[in-house]
Amino acid sequence: MTAAPAHVRAETPSGAAETAPDLRLISFNIQAGAHFDRYHQYVTRPWRHVLPHGARKRNLKKLANLLAGYDIVALQEADAGSLRSGFVNQVEYLAEESDFGWFSVQTNRRIGNLAHTCNALLMRHQPSEVRDYALPGTLPGRGALWARFGDGPDALLVVVVHLSLGPRARQRQIDFLQTIIEGHRHVVVMGDFNCPANAPEMLHLYQSSHLAPPQSPPATFPSWAPVRDIDHILLSRSLRSMHCEAPVFGLSDHLPISLTARLPVECRFCAPKITAGD
Repeated sequence: MTAAPAHVRAETPSGAAETAPDLRLISFNIQAGAHFDRYHQYVTRPWRHVLPHGARKRNLKKLANLLAGYDIVALQEADAGSLRSGFVNQVEYLAEESDFGWFSVQTNRRIGNLAHTCNALLMRHQPSEVRDYALPGTLPGRGALWARFGDGPDALLVVVVHLSLGPRARQRQIDFLQTIIEGHRHVVVMGDFNCPANAPEMLHLYQSSHLAPPQSPPATFPSWAPVRDIDHILLSRSLRSMHCEAPVFGLSDHLPISLTARLPVECRFCAPKITAGD
């Protein structure tokens, strides 16, 4: 484990509420901005994974408009600045365009200068601590990005993950996830789990942690005809899910998943109110 401080680029936003309001969350595997809308394009357009193209920047501009309505954003498969992104750090670009005060990047897989794949968090409030964890697995390149807001037993913990394709590796990663959220009462875990909410390893997670199983999780994959719920926003039982959906947004082979969470008053996190035109 290595500690990774959040990148600060703005002062603390003003006008924060005195009590913890509802928290708008969104998680999205953005496939580095390469829009695929058919399975055959994995074969006919593989170059989109490794080469820059004009549509990528246009896609990110549209995505920034979507993300502007949220308090905390979890990204997977963003690019931290390589050839395929035109050497643009996509996380920094989205934070700037969506007016987030803080962001943190966890680069998990580097392929020379061709691709710098990362997890990321965009945040409207400054976290007290950010940590960067490598997840266990046969192949390196999977990670968990951990951020704590506030101190003490009522701090809010937010974790973004991108788990492996294989169930045995996922189980090891979920076991590790339990260790890094243990002892925290108010927890959000978001990301691409690569398995449905009722997979055996997920059922084990609910039974052995404070995380609650999601109710009616929306399908997020493939984006053009979603039939599988493999992207999730999990809440500890101290938090309440008010609304969860998969917004139709043609950017990636995944759809984003968004959720409004109601925080208990004692939770030491204060999200700024977002109004139209902000």
